[in-house]
Amino acid sequence: MRMLEALAAASAPLSVSELGAAIGVDQPRASRLVQQGVDHGFLRREADPDDARRTRIALTDEGRSLARGVRGERRQLLSGALAAFTDEERAELARLLNKLADNWQR
Repeated sequence: MRMLEALAAASAPLSVSELGAAIGVDQPRASRLVQQGVDHGFLRREADPDDARRTRIALTDEGRSLARGVRGERRQLLSGALAAFTDEERAELARLLNKLADNWQR
């Protein structure tokens, strides 16, 4: 699912290496995951317009639909969890999450 979400968030198809970096796996693991995604009909390989030796990985319509569904489900779960928070608590959580993101070691 992380792979589908990474591709859905990308502005263009990604190489296998770029996809691996986006989801935190090495290139051999990324290649296996891509093959599984292709086999299940969620991904397709397409020629890289800048380098004929490389391929890029893109979502199929089915893969895009699945990624959207997962994001929507997560959004609903998060909304439900935040419903118990006061406005002040939501603002404080947002402030703390921004602080965490600003200080995240890459």
